[in-house]
Amino acid sequence: MAEKKLDYMNIPAEKFEFVNHGERISDKAFEDKPIGYFKDAWIRFCKNKASVVALVIIVFVVLYAFLMPIFNTTVDPTFLASYYDRMAPRHTALREYGIMDGGVNRNFSEVSLLTKVGIGVGAADYEGKGDKSVKDGLESEYQPMLNVGNVIEKATGRRNKGKEIIDRTYPGRIDTYLELGFMYQSIQQSELKNIQAWEEETGLKVLYPLVEANEYNPAVGTTEEANIWYKANKSYVPMITGDNGKVKALESPFYSADLVIEDNYKRDGEGNPIYWEYTGGGSHETAQLKIRVLYYNYYYYQNGHEPNYLFGTDSQGYDLSLRMADGIKLSLLVAVCVSVINFIIGAMWGAVSGYYGGTTDIVMQRITDILGGVPFMVVATLFQIHLATKVGAIPSLLFAFVVTGWLGTAARVRTQFYRFKNQEYIMAARTLGARDRRIIWKHIFPNSLGTLITSSALVIPGVINQESMLSYLGIVKLGTSDATSLGTLLSDASKIWTDHPHLMIFPALVLSLLMICFNLFGNGLRDAFNPSLRGVEE
Repeated sequence: MAEKKLDYMNIPAEKFEFVNHGERISDKAFEDKPIGYFKDAWIRFCKNKASVVALVIIVFVVLYAFLMPIFNTTVDPTFLASYYDRMAPRHTALREYGIMDGGVNRNFSEVSLLTKVGIGVGAADYEGKGDKSVKDGLESEYQPMLNVGNVIEKATGRRNKGKEIIDRTYPGRIDTYLELGFMYQSIQQSELKNIQAWEEETGLKVLYPLVEANEYNPAVGTTEEANIWYKANKSYVPMITGDNGKVKALESPFYSADLVIEDNYKRDGEGNPIYWEYTGGGSHETAQLKIRVLYYNYYYYQNGHEPNYLFGTDSQGYDLSLRMADGIKLSLLVAVCVSVINFIIGAMWGAVSGYYGGTTDIVMQRITDILGGVPFMVVATLFQIHLATKVGAIPSLLFAFVVTGWLGTAARVRTQFYRFKNQEYIMAARTLGARDRRIIWKHIFPNSLGTLITSSALVIPGVINQESMLSYLGIVKLGTSDATSLGTLLSDASKIWTDHPHLMIFPALVLSLLMICFNLFGNGLRDAFNPSLRGVEE
């Protein structure tokens, strides 16, 4: 074994051969380009999936806030549809698929169901012939009842003329925009001509026969009910003329597809329905006329578009999608402005306090202690009472946030300066004659930038939350026709959200997304800008 090993060790030199002779051999693993601080932070931020998703959602919400008023060209943000307040989401293109149909689920009595179905019957009978059945009304495009379920009968235990009274309930879904049905309007003679010209141009009907004010009109003496165009008694039960020529109320159950309701239209001597009547006024063009209109088409005539509201309408009748866009823009504007102002003030204050220390630091810290003891709610309330009347609600709100909002940033900057000001590279810069200003802003402050960016990002959700809380409580008044806030929308919906849940759901959902996503985004920035994690694989 020893001799064999020796033979291997005595290999002649000519048996050896150089590989890549004359070429430089290098380690490819060490040829990577250096990664900068911000690029490294971005790489580590992208590894945090939750923060990336949060950033995407924030971008989407911001784009919605700024692009929605641009793409929604049919409705102006300040447009108020007073008769369409608190309406559910509706869009004609999606309505056929049962999405955003403007509908709500209800239980209807037999009388109320026929009243709603009667809107569609009356819309189909625009010529005033009185020959349309319930089936014809259900097939009308202006029928508010989207569907009618099977009747639910319940014995009441009461009797009338020997017959037991049965309570009949019909579950169904109704389009709240078409539910408005017919309405009386007072217009000028010239306006009537414009309506008639629009009807001829579009083929849509706006004018419908007037209803007679007689004993068969249950609304006479109280208020005019344009939707009860048929003969009914005081309980709104339909009445028909029997074979003996007498008018009598229908006996329950009377709701059926074959029922033909007897109209109660106002007619002239020849039996033709009357569509308008003179109520007084001046000349031929300015004479006041009373008309009965199908409000859905009347809205179309006035505004040039059907009532399409992506998120419905708010408690006043504004487009909720546009009001939410305004609220998001206002919240982001206030939050970003507060964050930037607090960043500047806090950075300057904390840098001076932390760098010089000693008496300067003690005096400045006592000032921050005094300001830190002032309750934000008191400051905001006082500013809104005394300052808002002079400079406006939004500037006074900004002042309230800035009074004490920079204290947290100043404390973080001060801590960073105490941490770095005695480092060797700072002592070297001072030895070479660098001035204090240069040392502060060129050597120490850049090392604190990551912490400050993170803290500024985390300020935004806090400001949005506080601004929404103040407007929700009514301390800040931001509910004008030109601007609003998410808190104001939530405040308006707080008393009626059980009947109109969309008024609460959409603003609350957007506000929750902003709060959660900005916090996740801030946490991602905190980890990305943490120097101790630089170069660490996750």
